[in-house]
Amino acid sequence: MKKFLVLAAAAALVSGLAVNSVSAGITVNQTEERGYVTISASSNKELTPDVAEISISVVTSDNKSMQKATMENKEISDKVYSALKSMITPENGDYVKTANFRANPVYTYSSNNKRNLDKYEVSNTVIVHTKSIDKAGDMIDKAISLGATDVSNLSFTLSKYEQECDELLAVATKRARTQADSIVKAAGSSITGVKSLNGSCSPNASSRVTYRNMLLSAKAESADSASAYGSSTPIEVGAVKIYANVNASFFVK
Repeated sequence: MKKFLVLAAAAALVSGLAVNSVSAGITVNQTEERGYVTISASSNKELTPDVAEISISVVTSDNKSMQKATMENKEISDKVYSALKSMITPENGDYVKTANFRANPVYTYSSNNKRNLDKYEVSNTVIVHTKSIDKAGDMIDKAISLGATDVSNLSFTLSKYEQECDELLAVATKRARTQADSIVKAAGSSITGVKSLNGSCSPNASSRVTYRNMLLSAKAESADSASAYGSSTPIEVGAVKIYANVNASFFVK
């Protein structure tokens, strides 16, 4: 009986220590809540692009030799590269570069799922970055006449995109503050500081490229046949519209 009482007392002591430990770990946060107002504002601007980027591909193949396909591709790509380089203005930041070189065998499969070598194919892409947008159509025509097989991409951008974004974000931020001031003043309060502020900027490009009949099919027959359709590939540049959005929260009192 005495042993039971001792154990019970020890248990009670341990229980008491546990309760005291939990009580000692409790903290009370009495931070005063601050009112705030949240505003979303935006600003946008439509601009004419001043930079064109064109991706022109040269694809060659040979049924028996990868080397022949590669040599033919190099010959055509060098001509395209040299011609395009002569049409740009490096002083304006224009450049021509090669990218995405690929060489691989192409296989076909028979009805019994047997793999057969069809040909060796080599692909090389020449990228033109230029501010001479008015020459984009001529560049495409020239490349096609020299043996280029495809224009995989044509995009228009702004050389001062970051600067335009910064200006629009500043306008949207001021607009957010003005709107917040109006709301808070009408409620009989005033703004005391910034709680949070974040913004984003993105472009929405609208452009159109119109190629002449089958100009970008496998290969143009010759420069003369291409010129029969007109002076150059007609290109409508369109516009780039930049959108800036700001989400702001201001403390009020």
